[in-house]
Amino acid sequence: MPFSASVPGGFAIPLKHDAPREAFTGVVHSLSTWIAMLASIIASILLSISYSYAQTGFVGPLAQIYSPSLPNVVSINQYASVMPYHFFRNTSNGTTTPTFGSTSVPNDTSFALVDEADFLVFDHERASEILGPNPSCEYVFEVSEAVHEAPVYVASQNKLYLSQLAPPPGYLPQLVVDLNQEPPTLSEYLSDPPVYAPNGGTFHNGLIYWGASGGNNSIGGTEQRVGLRTLDPSTNKSTTILNNYFGYYFNTVDDLFVHPNGDIWFTDPYYSWFNALTDTPPQLPAATYRFRPRTGALTLVDDTLIQPNGIALAPNTRTVYISDTGAVAGPISPFLPPQGSAFNATDKRTVYAFDLSDDATYLTNKRAFYLSPDWAPDGLKVARNGYVVAGTGKGVDVLSASGELLVRVQTNYTVQNFAWVGEELREFWVMGQGGISRVRWGLQGQELV
Repeated sequence: MPFSASVPGGFAIPLKHDAPREAFTGVVHSLSTWIAMLASIIASILLSISYSYAQTGFVGPLAQIYSPSLPNVVSINQYASVMPYHFFRNTSNGTTTPTFGSTSVPNDTSFALVDEADFLVFDHERASEILGPNPSCEYVFEVSEAVHEAPVYVASQNKLYLSQLAPPPGYLPQLVVDLNQEPPTLSEYLSDPPVYAPNGGTFHNGLIYWGASGGNNSIGGTEQRVGLRTLDPSTNKSTTILNNYFGYYFNTVDDLFVHPNGDIWFTDPYYSWFNALTDTPPQLPAATYRFRPRTGALTLVDDTLIQPNGIALAPNTRTVYISDTGAVAGPISPFLPPQGSAFNATDKRTVYAFDLSDDATYLTNKRAFYLSPDWAPDGLKVARNGYVVAGTGKGVDVLSASGELLVRVQTNYTVQNFAWVGEELREFWVMGQGGISRVRWGLQGQELV
Protein backbone atom coordinates (compact mmCIF):
# COMPACT_ATOMS: atom_id res chain seq x y z
CA MET A 1 0.00 0.00 0.00
CA PRO A 2 1.53 3.34 -1.00
CA PHE A 3 2.18 6.17 1.52
CA SER A 4 3.17 9.85 1.05
CA ALA A 5 5.80 12.15 2.44
CA SER A 6 4.10 15.54 2.98
CA VAL A 7 5.91 18.84 2.77
CA PRO A 8 4.71 22.39 3.49
CA GLY A 9 2.41 23.94 0.91
CA GLY A 10 0.17 20.89 0.28
CA PHE A 11 2.95 19.22 -1.64
CA ALA A 12 3.01 15.39 -1.42
CA ILE A 13 5.36 12.79 -2.88
CA PRO A 14 3.83 9.34 -3.25
CA LEU A 15 6.32 6.55 -2.47
CA LYS A 16 6.18 2.79 -2.85
CA HIS A 17 6.80 0.77 0.31
CA ASP A 18 9.42 -1.16 -1.59
CA ALA A 19 11.32 1.89 -2.97
CA PRO A 20 15.05 1.76 -2.43
CA ARG A 21 16.20 3.54 0.72
CA GLU A 22 18.74 5.55 -1.30
CA ALA A 23 16.07 7.09 -3.55
CA PHE A 24 13.93 8.02 -0.59
CA THR A 25 16.89 9.59 1.18
CA GLY A 26 17.76 11.64 -1.94
CA VAL A 27 14.24 13.02 -2.27
CA VAL A 28 14.09 14.00 1.36
CA HIS A 29 17.49 15.70 1.07
CA SER A 30 16.36 17.69 -2.00
CA LEU A 31 13.16 18.76 -0.28
CA SER A 32 15.09 19.80 2.81
CA THR A 33 17.39 21.94 0.68
CA TRP A 34 14.45 23.57 -1.10
CA ILE A 35 12.70 24.31 2.19
CA ALA A 36 15.88 25.76 3.66
CA MET A 37 16.35 28.05 0.67
CA LEU A 38 12.73 29.23 0.82
CA ALA A 39 13.01 29.89 4.53
CA SER A 40 16.20 31.84 3.96
CA ILE A 41 14.54 34.05 1.34
CA ILE A 42 11.53 34.73 3.57
CA ALA A 43 13.79 35.47 6.52
CA SER A 44 15.83 37.91 4.41
CA ILE A 45 12.70 39.77 3.33
CA LEU A 46 11.35 39.94 6.86
CA LEU A 47 14.74 40.99 8.18
CA SER A 48 15.00 43.72 5.54
CA ILE A 49 11.56 45.09 6.42
CA SER A 50 12.12 44.87 10.16
CA TYR A 51 15.55 46.46 9.78
CA SER A 52 14.00 49.34 7.81
CA TYR A 53 11.39 49.87 10.49
CA ALA A 54 13.89 49.58 13.31
CA GLN A 55 16.43 51.79 11.61
CA THR A 56 14.08 54.67 10.86
CA GLY A 57 11.51 54.48 13.62
CA PHE A 58 8.86 54.45 10.90
CA VAL A 59 5.30 53.68 11.94
CA GLY A 60 2.93 53.22 9.02
CA PRO A 61 0.86 53.94 7.15
CA LEU A 62 2.19 57.22 5.77
CA ALA A 63 -1.16 58.07 4.19
CA GLN A 64 -4.77 57.13 4.74
CA ILE A 65 -8.25 58.32 3.80
CA TYR A 66 -9.19 61.27 6.02
CA SER A 67 -12.80 60.17 6.42
CA PRO A 68 -14.94 57.44 4.81
CA SER A 69 -17.33 60.17 3.64
CA LEU A 70 -14.47 62.17 2.06
CA PRO A 71 -12.49 59.78 -0.17
CA ASN A 72 -10.93 62.75 -2.01
CA VAL A 73 -9.15 63.84 1.19
CA VAL A 74 -6.01 62.01 2.31
CA SER A 75 -4.26 62.42 5.67
CA ILE A 76 -0.47 62.46 5.82
CA ASN A 77 0.47 60.97 9.17
CA GLN A 78 3.14 62.83 11.12
CA TYR A 79 3.92 64.86 7.97
CA ALA A 80 5.57 61.70 6.57
CA SER A 81 8.55 62.82 8.64
CA VAL A 82 10.01 59.31 8.68
CA MET A 83 9.76 57.25 5.50
CA PRO A 84 10.79 53.59 5.24
CA TYR A 85 13.93 52.97 3.22
CA HIS A 86 14.56 53.01 0.34
CA PHE A 87 12.59 56.13 -0.61
CA PHE A 88 13.60 58.61 -3.28
CA ARG A 89 12.26 61.80 -4.88
CA ASN A 90 13.69 62.83 -8.22
CA THR A 91 15.05 66.32 -8.66
CA SER A 92 13.94 68.73 -11.35
CA ASN A 93 14.88 68.33 -14.99
CA GLY A 94 15.05 72.12 -15.32
CA THR A 95 11.53 72.80 -16.59
CA THR A 96 9.34 70.77 -14.22
CA THR A 97 9.73 69.43 -10.72
CA PRO A 98 8.42 66.09 -9.42
CA THR A 99 5.63 66.45 -6.87
CA PHE A 100 5.66 65.24 -3.28
CA GLY A 101 3.23 62.51 -4.35
CA SER A 102 5.67 61.22 -6.97
CA THR A 103 8.16 60.23 -4.26
CA SER A 104 8.98 56.53 -4.54
CA VAL A 105 8.16 54.74 -1.27
CA PRO A 106 8.04 51.04 -2.20
CA ASN A 107 7.89 49.81 1.40
CA ASP A 108 4.64 51.66 2.16
CA THR A 109 1.99 51.15 -0.50
CA SER A 110 -0.34 53.61 1.26
CA PHE A 111 1.71 56.46 -0.18
CA ALA A 112 0.08 55.80 -3.57
CA LEU A 113 -3.01 57.56 -2.18
CA VAL A 114 -1.18 60.89 -2.19
CA ASP A 115 -1.07 61.46 -5.94
CA GLU A 116 -4.78 60.74 -6.39
CA ALA A 117 -6.16 63.04 -3.67
CA ASP A 118 -7.77 66.46 -4.17
CA PHE A 119 -6.77 67.52 -0.65
CA LEU A 120 -3.86 66.49 1.57
CA VAL A 121 -4.25 67.00 5.31
CA PHE A 122 -1.08 67.51 7.36
CA ASP A 123 -2.54 69.04 10.53
CA HIS A 124 -5.57 67.05 11.64
CA GLU A 125 -6.64 69.46 14.38
CA ARG A 126 -6.91 72.51 12.11
CA ALA A 127 -7.97 70.77 8.90
CA SER A 128 -11.69 70.69 9.68
CA GLU A 129 -11.83 74.50 9.88
CA ILE A 130 -10.13 74.78 6.49
CA LEU A 131 -11.99 72.02 4.67
CA GLY A 132 -15.48 72.51 6.05
CA PRO A 133 -18.03 69.66 6.04
CA ASN A 134 -17.90 68.77 2.34
CA PRO A 135 -14.80 70.06 0.51
CA SER A 136 -14.58 69.70 -3.26
CA CYS A 137 -12.16 70.61 -6.02
CA GLU A 138 -13.67 70.77 -9.51
CA TYR A 139 -11.73 71.24 -12.74
CA VAL A 140 -14.05 73.72 -14.49
CA PHE A 141 -12.29 75.12 -17.55
CA GLU A 142 -9.54 73.77 -19.73
CA VAL A 143 -7.43 76.68 -20.94
CA SER A 144 -4.21 77.08 -22.90
CA GLU A 145 -0.74 76.45 -21.50
CA ALA A 146 -0.27 80.20 -21.19
CA VAL A 147 0.30 81.65 -17.74
CA HIS A 148 -3.05 82.65 -16.17
CA GLU A 149 -2.78 85.29 -13.48
CA ALA A 150 -4.17 88.41 -11.76
CA PRO A 151 -7.59 87.13 -10.64
CA VAL A 152 -9.84 89.87 -9.22
CA TYR A 153 -13.37 89.28 -7.96
CA VAL A 154 -15.87 92.11 -8.49
CA ALA A 155 -18.68 91.41 -6.04
CA SER A 156 -21.10 93.97 -7.53
CA GLN A 157 -21.03 92.06 -10.82
CA ASN A 158 -20.38 88.60 -9.36
CA LYS A 159 -17.63 88.17 -11.95
CA LEU A 160 -14.01 87.07 -11.75
CA TYR A 161 -11.53 88.88 -14.00
CA LEU A 162 -8.20 87.25 -14.84
CA SER A 163 -5.39 87.46 -17.36
CA GLN A 164 -3.68 85.23 -19.88
CA LEU A 165 -0.03 86.00 -20.56
CA ALA A 166 2.50 83.98 -22.54
CA PRO A 167 3.04 81.87 -24.53
CA PRO A 168 2.55 83.39 -27.04
CA PRO A 169 3.58 86.94 -26.15
CA GLY A 170 1.63 89.87 -27.56
CA TYR A 171 -1.86 88.64 -26.67
CA LEU A 172 -4.15 91.46 -25.46
CA PRO A 173 -7.60 90.03 -24.53
CA GLN A 174 -8.09 88.95 -20.93
CA LEU A 175 -10.67 86.56 -19.47
CA VAL A 176 -13.76 86.89 -17.29
CA VAL A 177 -15.69 84.17 -15.45
CA ASP A 178 -19.40 84.95 -15.11
CA LEU A 179 -20.56 83.43 -11.82
CA ASN A 180 -24.18 84.50 -12.23
CA GLN A 181 -25.10 81.23 -13.87
CA GLU A 182 -24.46 77.58 -13.17
CA PRO A 183 -22.31 76.29 -14.65
CA PRO A 184 -20.24 79.49 -14.86
CA THR A 185 -19.11 80.71 -18.27
CA LEU A 186 -15.70 81.87 -19.48
CA SER A 187 -15.27 84.55 -22.12
CA GLU A 188 -12.65 86.95 -23.45
CA TYR A 189 -12.54 90.52 -22.25
CA LEU A 190 -10.86 93.65 -23.61
CA SER A 191 -10.66 96.91 -21.68
CA ASP A 192 -10.42 100.40 -23.18
CA PRO A 193 -7.55 100.90 -23.73
CA PRO A 194 -6.31 97.28 -23.49
CA VAL A 195 -3.95 96.31 -20.68
CA TYR A 196 -1.02 94.18 -21.81
CA ALA A 197 -0.25 91.15 -19.62
CA PRO A 198 -1.74 91.88 -16.17
CA ASN A 199 0.26 89.73 -13.77
CA GLY A 200 -1.03 90.75 -10.34
CA GLY A 201 -4.38 92.14 -9.36
CA THR A 202 -6.61 93.26 -6.50
CA PHE A 203 -9.79 95.24 -5.84
CA HIS A 204 -9.94 98.56 -3.96
CA ASN A 205 -12.52 101.35 -3.77
CA GLY A 206 -14.50 100.16 -6.76
CA LEU A 207 -11.50 99.70 -9.04
CA ILE A 208 -9.45 96.74 -10.25
CA TYR A 209 -5.73 97.37 -9.72
CA TRP A 210 -3.53 95.48 -12.14
CA GLY A 211 0.22 95.10 -12.33
CA ALA A 212 0.80 95.26 -16.10
CA SER A 213 3.84 93.12 -16.87
CA GLY A 214 4.07 93.63 -20.64
CA GLY A 215 6.26 96.20 -22.36
CA ASN A 216 6.16 96.79 -26.11
CA ASN A 217 6.43 99.85 -28.39
CA SER A 218 3.70 98.74 -30.79
CA ILE A 219 1.33 96.35 -28.99
CA GLY A 220 -2.18 96.74 -30.40
CA GLY A 221 -1.02 99.81 -32.30
CA THR A 222 0.11 101.64 -29.15
CA GLU A 223 3.11 101.65 -26.85
CA GLN A 224 2.73 100.07 -23.43
CA ARG A 225 5.28 99.79 -20.65
CA VAL A 226 5.37 97.74 -17.48
CA GLY A 227 3.58 99.50 -14.63
CA LEU A 228 0.36 99.91 -12.66
CA ARG A 229 -3.11 100.27 -14.18
CA THR A 230 -6.57 100.74 -12.78
CA LEU A 231 -9.71 99.41 -14.44
CA ASP A 232 -13.22 100.62 -13.70
CA PRO A 233 -15.34 97.49 -14.29
CA SER A 234 -18.50 99.59 -14.58
CA THR A 235 -17.19 101.68 -17.51
CA ASN A 236 -14.51 99.35 -18.93
CA LYS A 237 -12.01 102.25 -18.86
CA SER A 238 -8.39 101.60 -17.86
CA THR A 239 -5.91 104.21 -16.64
CA THR A 240 -2.12 104.14 -16.27
CA ILE A 241 -1.05 105.36 -12.82
CA LEU A 242 2.66 104.38 -12.90
CA ASN A 243 5.00 103.37 -15.74
CA ASN A 244 8.58 104.27 -14.76
CA TYR A 245 11.16 104.77 -12.03
CA PHE A 246 12.79 108.12 -12.86
CA GLY A 247 12.79 107.20 -16.57
CA TYR A 248 13.74 103.53 -16.19
CA TYR A 249 11.29 100.85 -17.30
CA PHE A 250 10.10 98.45 -14.63
CA ASN A 251 10.92 94.79 -15.14
CA THR A 252 7.62 92.96 -14.57
CA VAL A 253 5.34 94.32 -11.78
CA ASP A 254 4.39 90.82 -10.79
CA ASP A 255 2.05 90.99 -7.80
CA LEU A 256 0.54 93.69 -5.59
CA PHE A 257 -1.76 94.65 -2.76
CA VAL A 258 -3.38 97.95 -1.77
CA HIS A 259 -3.00 98.99 1.86
CA PRO A 260 -6.12 100.48 3.52
CA ASN A 261 -4.34 103.87 3.38
CA GLY A 262 -4.27 103.65 -0.45
CA ASP A 263 -0.56 102.85 -0.92
CA ILE A 264 0.17 100.16 -3.51
CA TRP A 265 2.87 97.61 -2.68
CA PHE A 266 4.26 95.60 -5.60
CA THR A 267 7.07 93.25 -6.60
CA ASP A 268 9.25 93.69 -9.68
CA PRO A 269 11.21 90.56 -10.73
CA TYR A 270 12.62 89.70 -14.18
CA TYR A 271 10.00 87.29 -15.53
CA SER A 272 8.70 89.52 -18.32
CA TRP A 273 12.15 89.37 -19.91
CA PHE A 274 12.48 85.63 -19.39
CA ASN A 275 9.03 85.10 -20.97
CA ALA A 276 9.50 87.59 -23.85
CA LEU A 277 6.70 89.86 -22.61
CA THR A 278 8.87 92.96 -22.88
CA ASP A 279 11.06 94.16 -25.73
CA THR A 280 13.80 95.61 -23.51
CA PRO A 281 16.12 93.78 -21.09
CA PRO A 282 15.89 94.70 -17.38
CA GLN A 283 17.05 98.19 -16.42
CA LEU A 284 16.43 97.94 -12.67
CA PRO A 285 17.39 95.47 -9.95
CA ALA A 286 14.68 93.04 -8.88
CA ALA A 287 12.95 94.73 -5.94
CA THR A 288 9.77 95.51 -4.02
CA TYR A 289 8.25 99.00 -3.94
CA ARG A 290 5.56 101.11 -2.25
CA PHE A 291 3.71 103.60 -4.46
CA ARG A 292 1.54 106.45 -3.17
CA PRO A 293 -0.87 107.42 -5.98
CA ARG A 294 -1.95 110.61 -4.18
CA THR A 295 1.52 112.16 -4.47
CA GLY A 296 3.24 109.98 -7.10
CA ALA A 297 6.00 109.07 -4.61
CA LEU A 298 7.63 105.71 -5.19
CA THR A 299 9.74 104.12 -2.43
CA LEU A 300 12.02 101.10 -2.51
CA VAL A 301 11.13 98.82 0.42
CA ASP A 302 13.27 95.72 -0.23
CA ASP A 303 15.96 94.60 -2.67
CA THR A 304 17.26 91.49 -0.87
CA LEU A 305 15.23 88.86 -2.75
CA ILE A 306 16.49 87.25 -5.96
CA GLN A 307 13.09 87.20 -7.69
CA PRO A 308 10.42 88.84 -5.49
CA ASN A 309 7.12 87.43 -6.67
CA GLY A 310 3.92 87.02 -4.62
CA ILE A 311 3.10 89.68 -2.03
CA ALA A 312 0.28 89.79 0.51
CA LEU A 313 -0.84 91.71 3.60
CA ALA A 314 -2.11 90.04 6.78
CA PRO A 315 -5.63 91.04 7.94
CA ASN A 316 -4.18 92.85 10.96
CA THR A 317 -2.00 94.89 8.54
CA ARG A 318 1.08 94.19 10.68
CA THR A 319 2.76 91.52 8.55
CA VAL A 320 3.72 91.52 4.87
CA TYR A 321 4.56 88.25 3.10
CA ILE A 322 6.74 88.16 -0.03
CA SER A 323 7.82 85.07 -1.94
CA ASP A 324 11.25 84.68 -3.53
CA THR A 325 11.12 82.45 -6.62
CA GLY A 326 14.82 82.76 -7.44
CA ALA A 327 14.82 79.03 -8.13
CA VAL A 328 13.11 79.88 -11.45
CA ALA A 329 15.40 82.19 -13.39
CA GLY A 330 17.40 82.62 -16.57
CA PRO A 331 20.29 84.59 -18.07
CA ILE A 332 20.07 88.32 -18.69
CA SER A 333 22.14 90.02 -21.35
CA PRO A 334 21.57 93.15 -23.46
CA PHE A 335 23.25 91.28 -26.32
CA LEU A 336 20.96 88.23 -26.30
CA PRO A 337 17.21 87.80 -26.78
CA PRO A 338 15.20 86.27 -23.90
CA GLN A 339 16.56 82.82 -23.07
CA GLY A 340 13.65 81.57 -20.95
CA SER A 341 14.00 80.30 -17.39
CA ALA A 342 14.81 77.00 -15.70
CA PHE A 343 14.20 75.56 -12.25
CA ASN A 344 17.00 74.96 -9.75
CA ALA A 345 15.75 73.20 -6.60
CA THR A 346 18.72 74.41 -4.56
CA ASP A 347 17.97 78.09 -5.10
CA LYS A 348 15.37 80.29 -3.39
CA ARG A 349 11.76 79.05 -3.35
CA THR A 350 10.84 80.63 -0.07
CA VAL A 351 8.14 82.82 1.44
CA TYR A 352 9.47 85.53 3.76
CA ALA A 353 7.59 87.45 6.44
CA PHE A 354 8.28 91.09 7.32
CA ASP A 355 6.94 93.37 10.02
CA LEU A 356 5.20 96.48 8.70
CA SER A 357 6.05 99.71 10.51
CA ASP A 358 3.42 101.53 12.56
CA ASP A 359 3.08 104.21 9.90
CA ALA A 360 2.87 101.52 7.16
CA THR A 361 5.81 102.89 5.18
CA TYR A 362 8.66 100.41 5.59
CA LEU A 363 9.52 96.79 6.42
CA THR A 364 11.61 95.32 9.24
CA ASN A 365 12.47 91.94 10.76
CA LYS A 366 12.75 89.89 7.58
CA ARG A 367 12.52 86.17 8.37
CA ALA A 368 12.18 82.94 6.44
CA PHE A 369 8.60 81.70 6.68
CA TYR A 370 8.11 78.73 4.34
CA LEU A 371 10.16 76.62 1.92
CA SER A 372 7.96 75.36 -0.89
CA PRO A 373 8.04 71.52 -1.19
CA ASP A 374 6.86 71.76 -4.81
CA TRP A 375 8.14 74.14 -7.51
CA ALA A 376 8.23 77.73 -6.18
CA PRO A 377 5.64 79.87 -4.33
CA ASP A 378 3.97 82.04 -6.96
CA GLY A 379 0.58 83.51 -6.03
CA LEU A 380 0.30 84.58 -2.39
CA LYS A 381 -2.72 85.64 -0.32
CA VAL A 382 -3.84 85.66 3.30
CA ALA A 383 -7.17 84.25 4.44
CA ARG A 384 -9.51 86.05 6.82
CA ASN A 385 -8.23 84.04 9.79
CA GLY A 386 -4.58 84.85 9.04
CA TYR A 387 -3.64 81.60 7.29
CA VAL A 388 -1.28 82.18 4.37
CA VAL A 389 -2.15 80.59 1.01
CA ALA A 390 0.55 79.99 -1.61
CA GLY A 391 0.44 78.60 -5.14
CA THR A 392 3.20 75.99 -5.26
CA GLY A 393 3.52 73.96 -8.44
CA LYS A 394 0.55 71.69 -9.03
CA GLY A 395 -1.38 72.85 -6.03
CA VAL A 396 -2.06 75.38 -3.30
CA ASP A 397 -0.59 75.21 0.21
CA VAL A 398 -2.43 76.52 3.27
CA LEU A 399 -0.04 77.63 6.01
CA SER A 400 -0.48 78.67 9.62
CA ALA A 401 0.67 82.11 10.76
CA SER A 402 3.87 80.44 11.95
CA GLY A 403 4.61 78.78 8.60
CA GLU A 404 3.36 75.23 9.20
CA LEU A 405 1.82 73.40 6.25
CA LEU A 406 -1.75 72.51 7.24
CA VAL A 407 -3.58 71.48 4.06
CA ARG A 408 -2.70 71.20 0.37
CA VAL A 409 -5.11 71.44 -2.57
CA GLN A 410 -3.86 69.41 -5.54
CA THR A 411 -4.38 70.19 -9.23
CA ASN A 412 -3.30 68.62 -12.52
CA TYR A 413 -1.68 71.85 -13.76
CA THR A 414 0.84 74.39 -12.48
CA VAL A 415 -0.95 77.01 -10.39
CA GLN A 416 -0.13 80.69 -10.77
CA ASN A 417 -2.80 82.41 -8.69
CA PHE A 418 -6.24 82.25 -7.05
CA ALA A 419 -9.05 84.33 -5.58
CA TRP A 420 -12.03 83.96 -3.25
CA VAL A 421 -15.49 84.70 -4.64
CA GLY A 422 -19.14 84.69 -3.54
CA GLU A 423 -21.13 86.27 -0.73
CA GLU A 424 -19.36 84.38 2.05
CA LEU A 425 -15.99 84.22 0.24
CA ARG A 426 -15.72 80.46 0.81
CA GLU A 427 -15.55 79.60 -2.88
CA PHE A 428 -11.98 79.65 -4.11
CA TRP A 429 -10.99 79.80 -7.78
CA VAL A 430 -7.56 78.56 -8.83
CA MET A 431 -5.91 79.14 -12.20
CA GLY A 432 -2.69 78.35 -14.01
CA GLN A 433 -1.16 76.79 -17.08
CA GLY A 434 -3.81 74.56 -18.58
CA GLY A 435 -6.69 74.85 -16.15
CA ILE A 436 -9.10 76.80 -13.95
CA SER A 437 -10.62 75.07 -10.93
CA ARG A 438 -13.25 75.79 -8.30
CA VAL A 439 -12.65 74.80 -4.68
CA ARG A 440 -15.49 74.77 -2.17
CA TRP A 441 -14.29 74.63 1.44
CA GLY A 442 -14.47 76.34 4.80
CA LEU A 443 -11.56 78.76 4.50
CA GLN A 444 -12.76 82.36 4.05
CA GLY A 445 -11.01 85.07 2.11
CA GLN A 446 -10.54 88.69 3.14
CA GLU A 447 -13.20 91.08 1.93
CA LEU A 448 -11.73 93.60 -0.51
CA VAL A 449 -13.59 96.92 -0.55
